[in-house]
Amino acid sequence: MERRYLSKLIAPSFYGVHRDIRRRGHGEYWLAGGRGSGKSSFLSIELLLEMLRNREANAVVFRRVGATVRESVFEQVLWAAQVLGAADCFRPRLTPLEIEYRPTGQKVLFRGADDPGKTKSIKLARGYFGCLWFEEATEFPGMETIRSIKASVARGGETTTFLSYNPPASMGSWVNQEAAAGGRGRMVHRSDYRSVPREWLGEGFFADAEELRRRDERAYRHMYLGEAVGYGAQVFSNVEIRRISPEEAAGCDRIYCGLDFGFAVDPDAFVRLHYDRRRGEVLFLEEYWGVRTPMERLAEEIRGRMEGAGCVTCDSADPRMIEEMRRRGLRAVGARKGPGSVERGIRQLQEMRKIVIDPEKCPNAAREFSTYEYLRGKDGEVLAAYPDRNNHTIDAARYALEQALTRREARPVSRQGLGI
Repeated sequence: MERRYLSKLIAPSFYGVHRDIRRRGHGEYWLAGGRGSGKSSFLSIELLLEMLRNREANAVVFRRVGATVRESVFEQVLWAAQVLGAADCFRPRLTPLEIEYRPTGQKVLFRGADDPGKTKSIKLARGYFGCLWFEEATEFPGMETIRSIKASVARGGETTTFLSYNPPASMGSWVNQEAAAGGRGRMVHRSDYRSVPREWLGEGFFADAEELRRRDERAYRHMYLGEAVGYGAQVFSNVEIRRISPEEAAGCDRIYCGLDFGFAVDPDAFVRLHYDRRRGEVLFLEEYWGVRTPMERLAEEIRGRMEGAGCVTCDSADPRMIEEMRRRGLRAVGARKGPGSVERGIRQLQEMRKIVIDPEKCPNAAREFSTYEYLRGKDGEVLAAYPDRNNHTIDAARYALEQALTRREARPVSRQGLGI
């Protein structure tokens, strides 16, 4: 096999992902990216490398519709064998659609998921499926389909799952929600064409991208940068879902806490935030989320998360709840509600330059802030109104920042300004 340098075959943005795969840092890798990001090329190479490293490992690649497999991922994996200098070692077959590694008999199988029952009949003569790749994951109906296929196929050894996709415009998409939720066993990686060598894509590609950027920046951000731009329905376009390092958290010295009480099946939602007035940034550091939590335990959970905060601002719909918190030693104050308070609080959050949410420490806040959309009318038109659902951490954040943001807006007005 001809020697090739991997650094010349994959885009630099994937170097860290490759190293993480080598050391088996995660069980799932979600590769989100815009057009020309190189994610599918990278995964086709990683698939074959995993088979070369482990003689018992096979792979299976899924598209939602079987008819799309041959012209897409099948050709992509053949390309990977070529650039690795190993084309002669891999034998393609069209019936059934597969690629066999000649020296060991390992296989890459290609299947459509339009008939879920067929996945249960996938069998191997030797080894196990070390890699599962779901290409164009947005085409699949939801995470339950992915889990069902994995349960049918992944058995007998350690399996790594890859999902590649261009993020849908709406954060309400199941793929975007799952990516925002994160998880300890999951790496979510985002890439775009700007990290790919220009000669790989050609000058025409870059010219087309620049032309769309000038003509329609929102469409450019979605198509080429892989951003979930929302197309008008998303309430918060300033949310950044990422890990907040311990070092960064240690520098957060302006702490505010908010609590939205749950009633019936609604959850109790507590958030601990850092607000940087100069930068116009809010960082979500911690949350608590529980349904029908006994008052004693709720107070204990909050007490352990109040580091650096003077008080916790609570939902004041039922003053007795606040009094119960005070009786248990917490400095709890009621939020100042009233006409327009919801709209004002949401507008203040929208006006932040950036809302940063750690998806591991605050998974519910990440989900709610990134998927919260304006109400729609009967004909699908976007209305200037907010739904009163899936907004528990949003309410808690409004309460937490109420005093800080009210002080910011309550500036002295000069006599001249009043026209006196």
